[in-house]
Amino acid sequence: MKISIITSCFNREDTIGSAIESVLGQTYKDLEYVVVDGGSTDKSREIISGYGEGISKIVFKDDNGLYEGINNGIRATTGDVIGLCHSDDRLFSPDTVAAVAKAFERHPEADLIYADGIYIDAIKGKAKRVWKSAPLKRWKLRLGWLPLHTTCYVRRRVFERYGLYDERYKIAADTKFLLTVLSQKEVQAIYLPQVVVTMNMGGASTDKERLGDMWQEDIRVFRELGIRWPRLMKCMKMMWKPAQFVRAWLQTLVSK
Repeated sequence: MKISIITSCFNREDTIGSAIESVLGQTYKDLEYVVVDGGSTDKSREIISGYGEGISKIVFKDDNGLYEGINNGIRATTGDVIGLCHSDDRLFSPDTVAAVAKAFERHPEADLIYADGIYIDAIKGKAKRVWKSAPLKRWKLRLGWLPLHTTCYVRRRVFERYGLYDERYKIAADTKFLLTVLSQKEVQAIYLPQVVVTMNMGGASTDKERLGDMWQEDIRVFRELGIRWPRLMKCMKMMWKPAQFVRAWLQTLVSK
């Protein structure tokens, strides 16, 4: 089974090399790696080009945001399964993709496999949030629960059936995609109980300066999907976060 990983980049010269190396260091052999740069003006393109043939495909194409870049990457892939490693994230271990592949082998019916992730304080290098998911219960979707987007590995047939990311949204297109897909009873989503990615705090979904935009976009998504009380839904979505900070705090205590 070929697995494709996409990294979409824009002006991430400080982190793009680390993201690329975490993918190139994977032990899984049938891996296709596509890197998309959406018009960086720093040294990102130079750094990406420096990895040469290690990257399966490099797409230099100006875009209007993260999700257009991801969509450009999806169109460039040929794998049976598609996953993401953002330009300021890292795959958790060299065996991460191999573990995902084994999960698909154990669950050939799976359309999507998701797992756990850790948000890292980029300066201190410590865990700030530990996102631990759970087996899918569709009623929880109406309470604002979703798996962490960057832990999701999705079969190509899902994109062919339900479409790519909605580029009208600059922050919440992943929320719309996951809610749309996971709400379908015919979609089989399997939880893999292990960490597959570490993410630097300050990305599009955690940047404090963009919290207002994220709030408004989520509400727009909920309204578009016909959710009756979109503002309440957003509040419930936020209520899942405190436990993630507590897990990180407990993890820090245990490691001392």
